[in-house]
Amino acid sequence: MSADGEPPGGFSKRLLVTGGAGFIASHMIISLVENHSDYLVINLDKLDYCASLKNLDAVSSKPNYKFLQGDICDSHFIKQLFETENIDVVLHFAAQTHVDLSFLESFKFAYVNIYGTHVLLNAAYEAGVEKFVYISTDEVYGGSLDEEFDETSPKRPTNPYAASKAAAESFVLSFWERYKFPVIITRSSNVYGPHQYPEKVIPKFISLLQHNRKCCIHGSGRQTRSFLYASDLVDAILTILKMGKVGEIYNIGASFEISVTQLAKELIRMIQNTSSETETENWMDYVNDRPVNDLRYLMKSEKMHSLGWRPKVQWKEGIERTMQWYKNNLHNWKNAEKALQPFVSQA
Repeated sequence: MSADGEPPGGFSKRLLVTGGAGFIASHMIISLVENHSDYLVINLDKLDYCASLKNLDAVSSKPNYKFLQGDICDSHFIKQLFETENIDVVLHFAAQTHVDLSFLESFKFAYVNIYGTHVLLNAAYEAGVEKFVYISTDEVYGGSLDEEFDETSPKRPTNPYAASKAAAESFVLSFWERYKFPVIITRSSNVYGPHQYPEKVIPKFISLLQHNRKCCIHGSGRQTRSFLYASDLVDAILTILKMGKVGEIYNIGASFEISVTQLAKELIRMIQNTSSETETENWMDYVNDRPVNDLRYLMKSEKMHSLGWRPKVQWKEGIERTMQWYKNNLHNWKNAEKALQPFVSQA
């Protein structure tokens, strides 16, 4: 090792992962650090309420992992980071993501998701980064009952979170159009698995039921969502890093879809061992719906399939892994209990 801790000759790639103490990005970092010892993986996170460095325990002492606490909206800090860290690749996950909260704090979502992305883009462009991958969402398309969205479908976001992600995408693509700065955008289905702060529907329902509390369901509960296990999304992004074309958008769709009501029922049966429909329904509370709640998102993922990627983790395997993890790790966040309160609902 050299005096600064790097191996002789340095690293072949230096990757910046924003929001790395959060949900999906922590899985991304663990995969990169464990499988690419020649990569230096830099985790940039401001440690907001939904982040936990415990998500990175598996790699925190590895020589090719580095944590920096900082805010993507701090332009001076970000500029300095790129000047000193010699970043080759940016994987931009950091964002405000909770849809319910976005109705109450829309300006904050716009600031972090749009302005923060613009700050990061500008610094990465000035530093000559070789690839910038922006992690977006299927929600930019808006809801649909039967229309399948491909990457050319128009963006019709229906909530402040989705609108902020759609606007940020426009900034990302503008750097490609104007400068041919090598950007790629991913839009994925809902993701689930360990490490997710329990404000989102799957970890929230699991955690409530594991503490003998009822599931709170918005409106009719007929809304359906497609769910992708975290490691499958990581594999998709790794595939894009290796084979994806710059200037392109890639849908990363799940093969499993379920309504919120049916999701609740499945989890109730598994965790509470209910034997009848009546007994199962006793564990469900229906509450007022949020202002807009898209009924369904359907995406075509042929572009990803053409790169050789498809989801591998079956629902039964993924949900069992997830339930087991939350049994032991709910309190990885100091404020986890707040996410389980009735006024904070799934999104």
